[in-house]
Amino acid sequence: MATEIRVPTLGESVSEATVGTWFKKVGDAIKADEPILELETDKVTIEVPAPVSGTLSEIVAAAGETVGLGALLGQIAEGAGAAASAAAAPAAVPAQPAPAAAAQPAAAAAASSSSASVSTMPPAPAAAKMLAESNLSADQIDGSGKRGQVLKGDVIAAVAKGISAPAAVPAAAPVAARGPSTVEDASREERVKMTRLRQTIAKRLKDAQNTAAMLTTYNEVDMKAVMDLRNKYKDIFEKKHGVKLGFMGFFTKAVTHALKELPAVNAEIDGADVIYKNYCHVGMAVGTDKGLVVPVIRDADQMSIAEIEKELGRLAKAARDGSLAMADMQGGTFTITNGGVYGSLMSSPILNAPQSGILGMHKIQERPVAIGGQVVIRPMMYLALSYDHRIVDGKEAVTFLVRVKESLEDPERLVLDL
Repeated sequence: MATEIRVPTLGESVSEATVGTWFKKVGDAIKADEPILELETDKVTIEVPAPVSGTLSEIVAAAGETVGLGALLGQIAEGAGAAASAAAAPAAVPAQPAPAAAAQPAAAAAASSSSASVSTMPPAPAAAKMLAESNLSADQIDGSGKRGQVLKGDVIAAVAKGISAPAAVPAAAPVAARGPSTVEDASREERVKMTRLRQTIAKRLKDAQNTAAMLTTYNEVDMKAVMDLRNKYKDIFEKKHGVKLGFMGFFTKAVTHALKELPAVNAEIDGADVIYKNYCHVGMAVGTDKGLVVPVIRDADQMSIAEIEKELGRLAKAARDGSLAMADMQGGTFTITNGGVYGSLMSSPILNAPQSGILGMHKIQERPVAIGGQVVIRPMMYLALSYDHRIVDGKEAVTFLVRVKESLEDPERLVLDL
């Protein structure tokens, strides 16, 4: 008796994933609930546990393949005869690429002679949803997936470029445009396929640039008051709350205060409508080995600085360990990114679409500044607010950044809610 391994529910708005690493090979014994492979989604990596104990008898979806919800990944043979039945499977696996490779020229020839024979594969679930929303059919779009399957990216590209000219967005264009390396250099190069997370990061950032009327305004903040307050109370704070007092708690509170005054920075555009959010879910950009992720502190405007620091600590640890849940990544209304931890003195952050604002923090550096007619040395930080000019006017953006500056330079305002 064989038990199927299928793609589990991936979370809200996530309908497909890429098969990552198989932890087991055909013929290996498996225990129930033991992780057997990982799936890479647009946001997180998910481990798929074995539904039963037995022997892995078949791998249907190989590493690198895109799969939809409920898709068959493999099978587990149960019982004493499982190992014997699976033993012959590895020998059959190497024979599969040859027919597939031979079929490629035939498929290409068939595609050139008849558009009706391009693919019999149904569109991916996410692509099917977009096709329905756009009143399109899969026959109008050239699929770039396996066996010509139409993927979500194909639909997005077709809508952006026009259905009448789908060939204007060939998937291989970036590779074809690259000049050949010399023989000497080629031997020292390494080509590695981008992970699904890295592909998603690249696509989302470029989409944000292409869609939003993005503009950045800058200011600087004197961090002395916050640093003095932090140094004075950090030991008592950690003893009482069990978490270190950092700068992010102050910045998050300053941001939520400013968002309440200037709701356009916390809003988003949906077609011809503007959606104003009467809550503040603040995303915190966190760098990991696999790429940038943005876990969200929900209802940050209702939290104390101690509660923010605790939640941020939990999310940062989960991000580094690769154990973020889908719920931790969704619903953000504004984002804070801190390039200062890497030494950045100034940068212009890119919007985290569909949000309308992102605040960039930077390195604290002692600089001479004029205060009361005197030149003094102060710990200064540059702040950068990138915003969508379609919804946020320059006056609102500048005022927002000034409010953040005022709160940080006079942190009592955060306590008194001024």
